Amino acid sequence: MVKRIFVTGASGCIGHYLAEALIQQTPHDLFFLVRDVSKLNFDYNARPGITLVEGDMREIDHFGDLLKTIDCAILAATSWGGADEVFDVNVTKTLRLMSLLDPDRCQQVLYFSTASILDRQNQPLKQAGEIGTDYIRSKYNCYSQFSKLPIAPKITTLFPTLVFGGDEKKPLSHLTSGIREVLRWAGLIRFFKADAGFHFLHARDIAQVAMHLVDHPLEVGRSHDVVLGNEAMTVNQAVEEVCDYLHQPILFRIPLSIGLANFLIAVFRIQMEAWDRFCLQYRHFTYTNPVSPLTFGLPTYCGTLADVLKVSGVPPR
Repeated sequence: MVKRIFVTGASGCIGHYLAEALIQQTPHDLFFLVRDVSKLNFDYNARPGITLVEGDMREIDHFGDLLKTIDCAILAATSWGGADEVFDVNVTKTLRLMSLLDPDRCQQVLYFSTASILDRQNQPLKQAGEIGTDYIRSKYNCYSQFSKLPIAPKITTLFPTLVFGGDEKKPLSHLTSGIREVLRWAGLIRFFKADAGFHFLHARDIAQVAMHLVDHPLEVGRSHDVVLGNEAMTVNQAVEEVCDYLHQPILFRIPLSIGLANFLIAVFRIQMEAWDRFCLQYRHFTYTNPVSPLTFGLPTYCGTLADVLKVSGVPPR
């Protein structure tokens, strides 16, 4: 069955991978809400059934008639800017868009949030709503209001963990854009140990999961909160994997305690907000039952950090 799919955020890193996958691997009619067509580096003329809807999330009411005909909405648009715009786009206008969908027709909403608003049991993390950055608090606020929407039972919330991705044709994720800068310090970092953990997933793998869910919605009764990430790894494992890829031996390691970290912050007068200090104490941003393409029997593009370095163009040394 051919579906009518409305997509926001196609000009972003994840959005580019998602758009390419939907265009190349599905027959669905696609409607991309875009503010600046010049930022699109995928071929939106590749086949029939692709429509660019030029506009802004702040003007979402202008597209009410179209939204009532939509079978599936994929909401990846987000604002990182000033507080007023962040809350207007990420909360007010996102909720408004969902309210414009016809709950009798629309089969599914895939909404991109962030894993930063969840605790280790995948429950809302109250500190994220209280002292998080504007972006994090906006995502927490929006998620907390879903139960009030008529479309609520059909919302699947995707919580990406650390996101890598991007190349010469796609926008770089924040992490990928900083890889080479971090690797400049690999020779020093390898001699420290830290008690922390995390997940990551490449944007191409995120797109594959989202595309799978378009045609295979989660069954009723199952949690519709999906944390996107490979299995958790510790910071120490990450350093070892990166050093192995770069052929840099680890001769010894000094434990980096919270006390030492606080000492270095004070000595170098590093400015830290309340959320930064919370993250330093919390350390293990890990979650229950993370989902990757492997969860659905699909091939994984980047299952290791070595894979990430390779596809990011970092040569082994």
